[in-house]
Parts: sequence; C-alpha cells; structure tokens
Amino acid sequence: MSSRCSSCLRITRGARLARLLATEWLRTWDLPTGVTDTAAHLVAELASNAATHGRLPGRNFRLALDATTAVLRIEVTDTRGDELPCPRPPSTEAESGRGLLLVDALADRWGVEPDPVPRKTVWAELSLRRPEHEALCSGATGGLF
Repeated sequence: MSSRCSSCLRITRGARLARLLATEWLRTWDLPTGVTDTAAHLVAELASNAATHGRLPGRNFRLALDATTAVLRIEVTDTRGDELPCPRPPSTEAESGRGLLLVDALADRWGVEPDPVPRKTVWAELSLRRPEHEALCSGATGGLF
C-alpha cells in the first residue's frame, strides 16, 4: 500500500502528462538537435513546481509552448501568485529543491511574471538559432599531413 495520497498521485500525473504532451508536440517541429530533450526537462521541472508548490485545491496549472524562428518559450501558469519562485541552494540532505537550479542551468533565459490575481507564470526560453560556424562546417576543414 502506497503512503501517497490520491491528490499527490494526480499532481505528479499531471506534471508527467504535461511533459509527455509537450515532448510529442515538440517532436512535430523541426527544432535544432537537443532542443526537444532540453525543453522536455524544462517542462518537467516547471510543471512539477506548479503542481507541487503553485496549486490550490480544485485548480490546475496551464502549460503553453510557443516557437518562433529564434526562440522556444515555455510557460507554466499556476494559481499561487502570492508565492514567487526563487532558486535557493538546497541542503546536502534535501531530497528536493533543485528544480529552479536546473531551470537556470538549462534555459537561456527564465523568469516569473505576475498575472491577474491569483496567478503567476513562470517561463523559460531556449534559443533556436544555431551558431553561425555550424553552417560553415560541412566536412573536413583541412588536414594534418
């Protein structure tokens, strides 16, 4: 018998489903190599945080993905606008508390926007522009003789 409550199962299931749905959606786009995997990690962290810390009973979070030619933007809106996320170094014994540190490491930019009460949106962006030198390299650039 699990010691987890049924609402805890719904919360983690919601975050997992958000990641799976986002991954499937992103795979249909022609994104640069590695972006889909990085975006899936970002969705997982932001959705998990929203489900765990930003949830009020009877309210869910909203996931939005938007891609232009330059940027992929991931937005997760929850119903706890009174609690803004702030990355903190976790204690070495802590089993959680590293999510925003991962977001900070993976995203090119991220932040929080207060929405109409009682909401907030946490967003992360990934650059979709490849470095210019990648397009120039199409094989051997010279050799060592």
